[in-house]
Amino acid sequence: MNTQSIKKLYFKDTSFADLMRHRIYNVLLYASKYDAFALEEDGRIDEQIFKEYTALNLRYAPRFTLVSTEEEANEQLREHKFELIISMPSGDSINPFEWAKQVKKDYPDIPIVVLTPFSKSVSMRIANEDLSAIDYVFSWLGNADILLAIIKLIEDKMNVKEDVESVGVQVIMLVEDSIHFYSSLVPRLYKYVFTQSRSFMTEALNEHEQMLRMRGRPKILLARSYEEAMSIYGEYKNNMLGIITDVSFPHNGVKDKKAGIELCREIRSVDKYIPLIIQSTEEENHEAADQLRAAFVSKTSKNLQNEIRDKISSNFGFGDFVFVNPHTKEPEIRIRNLRSLQENIYNISDESLLYHVSRNDISRWLYSRAMFPLAEFLKDITVPADGKVDMNNVREVILDAIVQYRKIKNRGIVAVFQRDRFDKYSNFARIGDGSLGGKGRGLAFIDAMIKRNEEKFEEFENSQVTIPKTVVICTDNFTEFMEINQLYPVALSDLPDEEILKYFLKARLPKDLIADIFVFLGAVKSPIAVRSSSLLEDSHYQPFAGIYSTYMVPYNPVSRTHTLMMVTEAIKAVYASVFFADSKAYMTATKNVIDEEKMAIVLQEICGNAYENRFYPSFSGVARSLNYYPIGSEKPEDGIANIAMGLGKYIVDGGTTLRFSPAHPHNILQTSTLDFALRETQTYFNALDLSRMNFVPQVDDGFNLLKINVQDAFKDGTLRYIASTFNVQDMVIYDGLYDEGRKVITFANILQHNVFPLADILKEILNISQIEMGRAIEIEFAVNLDYSPQKMHTFYLLQIRPIVDSKEVIAEDIGSIPDKDTIISCNNALGHGITNDVYDVVYVKPEAFSASKNQLIMYDIEKLNKKMVAENKHYVLVGPGRWGSSDVWLGIPVKWPHISNARVIVESGLSNYRIDPSQGTHFFQNLTSFGVSYFTINPFINDGSYDTEFLNSQPAVYESEYVRHVQFKKPIVIKVDGRKNKGVIMKPEE
Repeated sequence: MNTQSIKKLYFKDTSFADLMRHRIYNVLLYASKYDAFALEEDGRIDEQIFKEYTALNLRYAPRFTLVSTEEEANEQLREHKFELIISMPSGDSINPFEWAKQVKKDYPDIPIVVLTPFSKSVSMRIANEDLSAIDYVFSWLGNADILLAIIKLIEDKMNVKEDVESVGVQVIMLVEDSIHFYSSLVPRLYKYVFTQSRSFMTEALNEHEQMLRMRGRPKILLARSYEEAMSIYGEYKNNMLGIITDVSFPHNGVKDKKAGIELCREIRSVDKYIPLIIQSTEEENHEAADQLRAAFVSKTSKNLQNEIRDKISSNFGFGDFVFVNPHTKEPEIRIRNLRSLQENIYNISDESLLYHVSRNDISRWLYSRAMFPLAEFLKDITVPADGKVDMNNVREVILDAIVQYRKIKNRGIVAVFQRDRFDKYSNFARIGDGSLGGKGRGLAFIDAMIKRNEEKFEEFENSQVTIPKTVVICTDNFTEFMEINQLYPVALSDLPDEEILKYFLKARLPKDLIADIFVFLGAVKSPIAVRSSSLLEDSHYQPFAGIYSTYMVPYNPVSRTHTLMMVTEAIKAVYASVFFADSKAYMTATKNVIDEEKMAIVLQEICGNAYENRFYPSFSGVARSLNYYPIGSEKPEDGIANIAMGLGKYIVDGGTTLRFSPAHPHNILQTSTLDFALRETQTYFNALDLSRMNFVPQVDDGFNLLKINVQDAFKDGTLRYIASTFNVQDMVIYDGLYDEGRKVITFANILQHNVFPLADILKEILNISQIEMGRAIEIEFAVNLDYSPQKMHTFYLLQIRPIVDSKEVIAEDIGSIPDKDTIISCNNALGHGITNDVYDVVYVKPEAFSASKNQLIMYDIEKLNKKMVAENKHYVLVGPGRWGSSDVWLGIPVKWPHISNARVIVESGLSNYRIDPSQGTHFFQNLTSFGVSYFTINPFINDGSYDTEFLNSQPAVYESEYVRHVQFKKPIVIKVDGRKNKGVIMKPEE
């Protein structure tokens, strides 16, 4: 059996938006007053054309301009553009044949169609007319369908070459010279095709895709002679869905009563299996049709139209696919859609499958449903003439191709969630008609971006870039939930967070939503992240990163109902988090109104694997396209990444991560010395607790996460590639794992030895993302390393958001300002611009600082910030350690609402307390998004300056054991040059 590579299907996805580019927008209808009146009175014409164009997702249906004299027609042609002329001869008053000759000379590209009433006298007249300037002649009996058919026939002729070459659109050829007969058959053919198109529209994933998919319908081409038919066949034989032919029509310029038989014989010699339908008034041609394995339809049949429709349906791949037994012709299995074929491929008998595969029936059925890449792939399956082939191998190839095709089609598309369609091969779907929210929108953008750049990501060996399986519950579900449970009075009250959460957990989600979630859970086999995705979160201009809750829900393999119960509880808890005190404080800080906020929910497979009672990915990370802390040869535009073993919440909460620039993966400050590597690397990680199946959400969304010592992961096998071993005897850290010795998270095998191309993937993603978003960006990601011999590592993109950056111009050289004029000078400043409306400095007294008191210091600062918010004042905040860390030993554990009015935040290292800055956290995103400047200084090693004597000499507005608040009468000007990473806080003018 011979097939091409399934992987090539990646590059063959169909762009339906590029099809049917040439359209008829304006039609000049040249007819008598009476015929024009009849057309106008029969309103179905415009109605049908409008409906069909709407279904094709086009903005403009053709516009008809009616004229009744040659003079009017000529005037209209001079003054307006027309893509089609339809003329209706009427006795002596309108003779379109002579007029058409002149029009063709002046406007050679405009098709001219004569539409004439059917009668014997008219037929005789036309037989004697010079039709050299007429493209088609049709007869009209008052049926509006004929106009629609004429327009579509002309459009198909205009587009067929481009669309066939572009994506492999199929062609149906009708060979018929009888004006009366093709005038009757062409409209019906289009009706069959449109009906078929509406059925294959259901294969699309959303309404927009359905509309575009209609453009992939088969084209219909009309031939009226043997030579014209052979010319069309010669050009499109590789894309010919089927042929319908009369028997008697012109051949070599004369009427040939057997021309159709000869045509079929010639075509059959080239293609053994192409569907042929022969229609004739002569019953004797039935036998010839049988010899050519062609279907036969008698033109004299009283049930002619239905017979033709049935023959087209059964031969051209229209309708359902029926697998038949080749010996008995009895049906075995009926296939209604692609998923049905996928599910039944192993239920079809060997004989039936071989019969249909060898005749290309499956491929033809797929072509008729506009699944071009899959049809093209399966068309190339060849089986030996003796039929000796392993049919299970054939089944496997077909199934793999379907799965791959569905994955391609699902990628980059926000599908409408359908319970009968969503399965393990689905990727991204939405429940509801509202907004996806910031996070959901970001994920949809990432998915589309990956699809657009598929070829670049395919270059990474043994690695794939993707997003986790995702379903977004849109904001309209939030509104319905709030209203049916009457929760707004409670939500907008000043009740404690715990009380608000209790009310929300008692409420009920809509039944339809619960049913959809149940189906989603049937398609996943791992724990679920229930993430907030609010309208404001991760927006381009309003940062709401990390303000709302994200819950990790364990997966119960025994009971989907139990998993459903836990997920629904988590959804209600995320809804409740919109109205927690911190969220309300954040709303105030951002000048937003709380009841304008709407929440979508992202349900997402958690990346990782289970190890006994815990679940976690190999590692997680945050990366930015701007590096505000470049080291050595690094540049700001090289970007920066922070990675850590386990779940990403560890990074978001300010844990110790490994920091590196993707452009300089060997330049790792934290592993540059033995002391640094032992002191400044990760010692624990977060994992989901799989043993806690009594899931009751709490205000702290990390309540069911485990804090695990890195050394304990040795038995999980997950330290391979990411850890090194410290040999105490040799006092050396060796790359790789050894039984004895402390395990140190260095990622050496990945960053130094490129076991997994992390740096290259990040460089590519940061570059593409920044270009496509048009601004500096931050991404969150997780990686699953594959330790099997096959090795297929997976890089999951989880989130993307912009880094807001001020564009103020700094004219002076900030670095040349003398230290005596500054309170603080900094060589590692984040931010950009000049601020001259700050009068206050709040600082942690260095001499009184103790890491064990960080929690108490946080309470002092929170109290001062509340006062500043009430007075609408901004201030400079200075303190040692890592601001916003959840580990009180690393820094003061403030959350953003506790310091929301700070305009500059300074992390000042002490000689005995040096912590790497907070890059890579939600906290950091909020700082930069609000335009808050961020300084890192270590004066004890001459890295910046900090005049504590000057501050201590000023009178205090407030002073506690640990914190001091100083207020000046004149502003302290803040200057930051983000391009040079320089910043100063000036002393006030005297």
